[in-house]
Amino acid sequence: MRKENQSRVSEFLLLGLPIQPENQGVFFFLFLGVYLTTVLGNLLIVLLIRLDPHFHTPMYFFLSHLAFSDICLSTITVPKMLMNMQTHQQSIPYAGCISQMYFFILFGCLDNFLLAMMAYDRYVAICQPLHYTTVMRQELCISLVAVSWFFCCIHALLHSLLLVQLSFCAENTIPNFFCDLPALLKMSCSDISINELVIFTEGGMLFILPLSSILDSYVRIGTVVLRVPSTKRLFKAFSTCGSHLLVVSLYYGTLAGAYFFSSLWDSNDKDIIASAIYTVVTPMLNPFIYSLRNRDIKQALEIFVFRGNFFR
Repeated sequence: MRKENQSRVSEFLLLGLPIQPENQGVFFFLFLGVYLTTVLGNLLIVLLIRLDPHFHTPMYFFLSHLAFSDICLSTITVPKMLMNMQTHQQSIPYAGCISQMYFFILFGCLDNFLLAMMAYDRYVAICQPLHYTTVMRQELCISLVAVSWFFCCIHALLHSLLLVQLSFCAENTIPNFFCDLPALLKMSCSDISINELVIFTEGGMLFILPLSSILDSYVRIGTVVLRVPSTKRLFKAFSTCGSHLLVVSLYYGTLAGAYFFSSLWDSNDKDIIASAIYTVVTPMLNPFIYSLRNRDIKQALEIFVFRGNFFR
């Protein structure tokens, strides 16, 4: 193994997806299609929200940032994976690996906060409809997104700076298709107690706080809706929150499979598959969920595709 100094190697090897060599071509075009669908679908959501004045509301403001974050999250990992599948070269430079990990942590963290903001927006819309415009004012929405970007950048930078202090002495093969922090920590021959402490404290806090906010928002929504149960009210609440609930379930379900339940599995292959669902499939499904379940977005898409006009 080539070393630049005692604390870092010059490159890592990405093991990639558990695919037989004869099936590489089929899966290359499959993941290429998924990636292009992810980028085009989320980009279309961003354009619709930015160009159509009907979508200049807090919920769609947060949704546009979520779509942009999903584009970035997928772009960080998928193009490199596709290039490795096509060229059969699995190496990634040390600096490139650290950069990939930094942006993966950044946009994964940002998704977490954006989902929490969207849940709070739904809570205010359903439980405090008369105060919605006062509470969810534009200044607050911009501030929430800006603060989220700031904390997520610091969060990713902290883990990156701690990682570059570690030594990799014997093994440079990452059992995944991208540079994932847990995999890199397992490969290190240095003491990783500080890294683990930061993950369980600072990282845990940035994960638990948004999740707690989401759960609290929906518990409050459920309490208000069930206080005076009616079919019309239940349908309205479900139509308002259904898309977001589905995205939240998909996001946290795949995240749990990739990071929390992977230690219970006997094979690395299942861990890699769970990571692929979280990083590749979930960002692709989000625009479909919001477009298929949202009448306003479906109407705007119809205008855009068939009439070429955003404004009526």
